[in-house]
Amino acid sequence: MPNKLEKFAEVESFPNCFFLAFGERENGLLHKGKWKTDFFKNENPILLELGCGKGEYSVGLAEKNPHKNFIGVDVKGNRIWTGAKSSIEKNLSNVAFVRTRIEFIEGCFAENEIDEIWLTFPDPQPQKTRVRKRLTHNLFLNRYNKFLKPGGLLHLKTDSTSLFEYSLENIAAFGWEKLESTNDLYNNVPAGRDELVQITTHYEKLFTDKGEKIKYCLFKKPA
Repeated sequence: MPNKLEKFAEVESFPNCFFLAFGERENGLLHKGKWKTDFFKNENPILLELGCGKGEYSVGLAEKNPHKNFIGVDVKGNRIWTGAKSSIEKNLSNVAFVRTRIEFIEGCFAENEIDEIWLTFPDPQPQKTRVRKRLTHNLFLNRYNKFLKPGGLLHLKTDSTSLFEYSLENIAAFGWEKLESTNDLYNNVPAGRDELVQITTHYEKLFTDKGEKIKYCLFKKPA
């Protein structure tokens, strides 16, 4: 198994990995606005996982949904390495990864380019002084609003009750429609949505092994 530095070096060479640095935000990624034509080479919907970690969810969803495209975003290259290498070994052409800060996400995607956003166990940022860092704060919702298409979907999975309750209130106040919500996903799986519990992240396994309840909600951006 490569060490962290070796993973950083290798991930730079992967054909399914891209990097947006601080100084490149204004120009944006080369594929911005062209993900379907230049990388995926199809017109299938694009689903975005923010804070993807090791990419278990992006890769798992891609395997189950070959007619959809998936992009995982995380700031840690050694985390992305796991998902990127796995998708290459599995010959998955519908998965890509972007290494960047979520604050720079507008430099990665063009207006209406993304069909769905997944937030899988983001940092709950429980301190009141860090509420602006929550990925469901208006600062981030406004960013998503720029590239999520009208009628697009926003999913949240979390173990944090405080983040879940905050998100339900804040996203609704932002004007997006709540479609689904449960504070005990594994005992209340929405009909036809088995993939919500069949695909698990590293952190999700840790939480469920401790007996913690997983929360889930789904919102729709106005058409």
